[in-house]
Amino acid sequence: MGSDAGDLERHPSLDERFDPAIRIVEHDVGWAARAREEMNRIAGALGPVAVRLEHVGSTAVSGLAAKPILDLLLSVEAIEPRERYVAPIERLGYLFVPDPGSADFHFFAKPAARPRSHHLHVCEAGSEHELRHLALRDYLRGHDDEAKRYEAIKREAAGRFPQDRLAYIEAKEEYVRRLEARAKKNFERGASSCGSRRLSG
Repeated sequence: MGSDAGDLERHPSLDERFDPAIRIVEHDVGWAARAREEMNRIAGALGPVAVRLEHVGSTAVSGLAAKPILDLLLSVEAIEPRERYVAPIERLGYLFVPDPGSADFHFFAKPAARPRSHHLHVCEAGSEHELRHLALRDYLRGHDDEAKRYEAIKREAAGRFPQDRLAYIEAKEEYVRRLEARAKKNFERGASSCGSRRLSG
């Protein structure tokens, strides 16, 4: 695989609608342990290439109902060359799902066929993508009212579009965009008042 971002071809699964995992289940206290176990496997496979590994998304927020898919965030020093991480991640059973429209942020799914159990998001350390994921997770962890509102939005979307992945995403897209903006503003406000701040793991 080349390291030129221009050689990426859109993976066909990005346009698939059917997904039996588009359902909202009660929070599973075992999600955190399973995420740690998987992050340890990824860290072992990548060594120093893995600058940071975090459990993100709704399954990382205690008490929050979610789709039964663990979202993990891998931060690397540089997104290119991809050879440093794509093949090792694929050997762990993940499918690389490239999108030419997102050359600075890569997505892997496990297993290759739906329903998936894990999503792995890869970005550069210190990037806007890293901030977006971590700020949202920490914001929901610290704001129960927002977490419950987000849960209600997800339940409503999944109820309207059961197993329709694209419709589910579209139904909550605008709310998520506004939620991410609030989370980033909250983080920036905390960072400016404290001088510096590290997002919790």
